[in-house]
Amino acid sequence: MTASGPRRLVVLRHGETSHNAAGIWQGQLDSPLSERGIAQAAAAATAVAALRPVRVVASDLARAADTGQTVARVDDIPFSTDPRFREIHAGAWQGLTGDEVRAGYPEDMDRLLRGEDFKRGGDGESVADVAARCRAGVEDLLAELGPGECAVIATHGVAGRALAADLVGIDQRTSWLALGGLGNCHWAELVEGRSGWRIQTWNQSAAAAGARGDDLA
Repeated sequence: MTASGPRRLVVLRHGETSHNAAGIWQGQLDSPLSERGIAQAAAAATAVAALRPVRVVASDLARAADTGQTVARVDDIPFSTDPRFREIHAGAWQGLTGDEVRAGYPEDMDRLLRGEDFKRGGDGESVADVAARCRAGVEDLLAELGPGECAVIATHGVAGRALAADLVGIDQRTSWLALGGLGNCHWAELVEGRSGWRIQTWNQSAAAAGARGDDLA
């Protein structure tokens, strides 16, 4: 039977890592899931399966790749990685705690809180850089996604928000200020309409999805 209806994307942030728990800027450091993160990924995978994804594409960083593989295993669907869905490269901030970044880069942190976009940590990426590479990745994914099909993108907090904002046409400063960050193993569901993409849900979690019950069926 040929699928019909709108295409959907689930933009899923990875599970918790020990760096997340310690408040460390990870950026593109390749840190693994913590025990809690592994459990979060398993719970999210079961909930996301109700959306009937047909494939999963993940950042190649371990924390996102492992989360994505966990989702793919539930329904035995195709899985692949794409480095374009990596987290923002935070330059010299990577490996520092939030307090250390505040102490060493107070002016940049003030700029960040105001929603300004700039290269993180001096030689890292801007959010605009991240949005551009993630959008290129998603366009390749969409070229293979048929009507009515759903795909999961297992990615990271900044990358996920940048991608979602770019798809629906929200400027990155507004999204940074107005959209709360995706929690570990929380996701956004985006649905394609006649006039483009829209955000159906934001910061959804396995616990909240379970409370919705049959709404996900």
